[in-house]
Amino acid sequence: MTPYATVPSLGTPRVATAVSHFLAEGPVWDPFRGRILWVDILAGDVYVGRFAHGGAIDIDEKVPFPDTVGAVAVSAAGEWLVAGTRRLYTRGVDGGITAGPELIDVDDRRFNDGKPDPAGRFVVGTKGPGDELLLQVDPDGTGVVLDDDLGLSNGLGWTGDGRTLYSIDTLRRRIHVRAYDPATGATGVRRVFVEFTQGYPDGMTVDSEDHLWVALWGEGRVVRISPAGDIVGTVEVPAPHTSCPVFAGPDLDTLIITTATEGMSPEDLAAHPLSGRLFTVRTGHRGIHPNLWAGTPQPTPHLEETP
Repeated sequence: MTPYATVPSLGTPRVATAVSHFLAEGPVWDPFRGRILWVDILAGDVYVGRFAHGGAIDIDEKVPFPDTVGAVAVSAAGEWLVAGTRRLYTRGVDGGITAGPELIDVDDRRFNDGKPDPAGRFVVGTKGPGDELLLQVDPDGTGVVLDDDLGLSNGLGWTGDGRTLYSIDTLRRRIHVRAYDPATGATGVRRVFVEFTQGYPDGMTVDSEDHLWVALWGEGRVVRISPAGDIVGTVEVPAPHTSCPVFAGPDLDTLIITTATEGMSPEDLAAHPLSGRLFTVRTGHRGIHPNLWAGTPQPTPHLEETP
């Protein structure tokens, strides 16, 4: 792969939050309500924020869940779908939280990163002790296994037309790619798109030119990768455990980057005191409209027959 030092910088990020998280992940732009959602996985909290002056993010709400929270997705109506440890939770527009059935039956395995596909299904992976999974879950709770041989299932992203799915296996330092049919959810043959020799790929997002933006855990950077698999830009972050980027804002032109303090020693934290914060940066690029969760199935209205 291209050495990071030889590719152009795509901007200098600024600190966006005062709060430092243990394991911030999965930032989501809610275009209907102009909000940013993200999770602190092991704390079990979902955060809601809004842009403030100069790219800062003001936290409006912190919603605790009785579980780990690997990811959050939002529907057009404002419902949430949250990946707990072994089950998915829904949070209605009234704030009520409902637990779904257990979908994981292996000790020490939990849900990790997940996102809606272009049709509103939820695609979510696992982190655990062995061969990990990537699942595709319909709104009614039924699902299929897409992968069952991963080291650690992580970031996901679809091209603008929804016809290509990228997925990350962090421990094997790989990004996979496969064809994807948004109408049916059917997938093509998986192949390796990129392999890394430095850092561990974590979360990712896709921009309007179908380039990937990948957070490299342990490297303190986000890299931009072309559809040909070349690194064509980088954003250096003053926090080594960069976890996930997303484009947000009305024009989808602000990149939000989450970071973590997990696994850092007191010496590491002293050297990188901004670790665990969220950062924002204008890169000169734009994202694509975020995929939205389809929402909870609604009952079919009963129509009375006219006598």
